[in-house]
Amino acid sequence: MTNSTTKSDGGHASTETNTIPLQQPRGAARLGLSILGLGPVLILLLLAIAMSIATPLFFTERNIQNVLLQSSVIALLGVGQLLVILTRGIDLSVGSIIGLSSVMGGMTATWSFANGLSVVLAIIVTGVVVGFLNGFLFVKGRIPHPFIVTLAMLSIVRGVALTLSGGSLYTDMPPVVLWAGQGYLGPVPVPALIVAVVAGIMWFLTTRTQWGRWIYLVGGNPEGARQVGVPVNKVLISVYVVSGLCAALAAIVSSGRTGTGDPNAGTGLELDAIAAVIIGGASFFGGRGSVGNVIVGALTIGVIRNGLDLIGVNSFLQLIIIGVVLLLAVLLDVFRTRLEGKLRLARSEKLA
Repeated sequence: MTNSTTKSDGGHASTETNTIPLQQPRGAARLGLSILGLGPVLILLLLAIAMSIATPLFFTERNIQNVLLQSSVIALLGVGQLLVILTRGIDLSVGSIIGLSSVMGGMTATWSFANGLSVVLAIIVTGVVVGFLNGFLFVKGRIPHPFIVTLAMLSIVRGVALTLSGGSLYTDMPPVVLWAGQGYLGPVPVPALIVAVVAGIMWFLTTRTQWGRWIYLVGGNPEGARQVGVPVNKVLISVYVVSGLCAALAAIVSSGRTGTGDPNAGTGLELDAIAAVIIGGASFFGGRGSVGNVIVGALTIGVIRNGLDLIGVNSFLQLIIIGVVLLLAVLLDVFRTRLEGKLRLARSEKLA
């Protein structure tokens, strides 16, 4: 933007030009946003390089397979959690859904007429039903925030799992579930392939469908979404259903890895799922995040835990390191929000 003023000096006019350098801050802000957008990938790459320097075992084929296996359950939970966080919500019940779904699968496996398909369906239906209840109670109950509903369901669902099982394990999981948790296709673990398929489907749904656009719109501007005719309540219920479905898929992988229906399965994993989403660059303020970066966030947690195990760092210190990475991700999100504000201000000044 250029301002010109004319001064009279002995009958001669002179012009002074003051140039306001709007383009430089705008360019700097855009560059900063581009770098921050790559933040999750850069963090993962730096961690992988650091771990490979710390121990030569990190980049072996077997260990890479272990990282993929360790990250698979968190990644599945994270994909579902992303949709909820995009709408400014949170789902604290996903860890408990794993436990109840696992138990329901184990109970179904004990029936004389049961087969692998019926066990898988029992697990999936359980997750979907709990997810629907989360969304329905939040929307129809007009509860101020889903934190309250899902926190209650975390306790209720875990209690139901323990009550139905009597606190015992079911050990007769069918071959299809064992294959989903322990199998390989060539050198690639089946859980990693399940994650890839689910992530691909969710990427398509969130980026190429009207439902996906509605999710981002609801998270970015709920009132504006209502005004343009978006069925906000249905969208909100749907994301909790999908979160429950993803938790059920995580239960299949988890039960397959251990070979049991465990009422305590998934304990604490809701926090890992949220961490994966935030480390992946999603915002708690809604409307921003991507499926690909959630996978990066889950892999980041997997790399930290795997690498520190190889180095011999105790699990207590691992919690501290993951917490530091999570805090760093939140700070980057705050910084990115400020840069976006500066970019919008510069653009408005130019238009003015």
